[in-house]
Order: sequence, then structure tokens, then C-alpha cells
Amino acid sequence: MRAQARWVHSSARKARLVTDLIRGRSVPEARTILAFSNRAVAKDVDKVLRSAVANAESRPDLHWHGDDLVIVAAHADEGPTLKRWRARARGRVARIRKRTCHITIELAQGAPTSAAPAVPAMAPPEPAPVEEPEAVEEPEAVDETETIEPEAEAAEETEPEAGEEPDEEREADEEPEAEAETPEEDK
Repeated sequence: MRAQARWVHSSARKARLVTDLIRGRSVPEARTILAFSNRAVAKDVDKVLRSAVANAESRPDLHWHGDDLVIVAAHADEGPTLKRWRARARGRVARIRKRTCHITIELAQGAPTSAAPAVPAMAPPEPAPVEEPEAVEEPEAVDETETIEPEAEAAEETEPEAGEEPDEEREADEEPEAEAETPEEDK
């Protein structure tokens, strides 16, 4: 079933913005969209939609119910443009283009093909199941004193090689350098 409104006083571009919103949706959903649209041409598109539903329900051989129908095609084609003139400065004129369009809506029975969810508008969304993370066993804390002691023992056990000085002499050499650095820091 189809319905068409011809010579609607709106540009085709403005009407296409509304017809694109309802294409592929069910009739009740499309009526809701048109009722809450801010566009003035939405009233004209709604009239065409109601006419198409009335055409479908009036056919005795089809037995279609309006709420079961889906908008298969909805488009707005350009109609004739009325040219008017307006006086401008210094005796000139400016052309005013009063554009028109032809709005066409076709209905069929079937499931809506829109990407919108089929959940009623007032129903709250179902919460997603939350998976609880598994308990992770923490490793036992390692004492730092235990790890330091084997290193200290390993250092003590190493013996100086033939060409090296003993540990006591090394410590004596390092201490004067440390003492020389402290007076510089006091300045």
C-alpha cells in the first residue's frame, strides 16, 4: 500500500531529513518519531503515513492491521518551484524560490528492519550480569634480612687474589675519600 502527498510547501531536502528517520520502522514507532520531531514538515509526513495506513486497512481482501505494517519506502521528490519577485534597492528585483515536494510512503507487512532495539520506551534496560573475579592467593612476604645475609656471607668468603689488597686496606682507602666529600657539602 502507498500514499502520496503532492505539492507540499516544503523543500525536498527538508522533507528527506524526516523521511529518512522513519524508513524501515514499524508504523507505531514511526508515529512516535513524527510526533516528537521538531521539524514542521513532520506534520505533513504524518498525514501521509496515516493515509497509507487507512488505505491498507480499507482493502477488504488484505485484512491488514495498521500496527502490523512496516514502512518499506519513504522518500521526498522535488516538485515544481514557484518563482516570485521581491523589490530590491535601485530598482532591481530578487528572485524568491518557493519550493515544493512530493512525499511518498509505501507500507508492507513484515518485521521492522530498523537497528533500534525492540524494547518498549518506558522499560528499564536489563542489567548485564557481573562476573566476580576469582580470589588470587598472595605469595608470602619475604624478609629482606634473609636475602641480604647470603650476599654478605658471599662477600666475606671471597678471598683476595694474589695481586689484590686485603679488605681492610680497601676500607681504609675508601674512608678518607668519604671524609673529604663531607666538608664540601657543608659549604
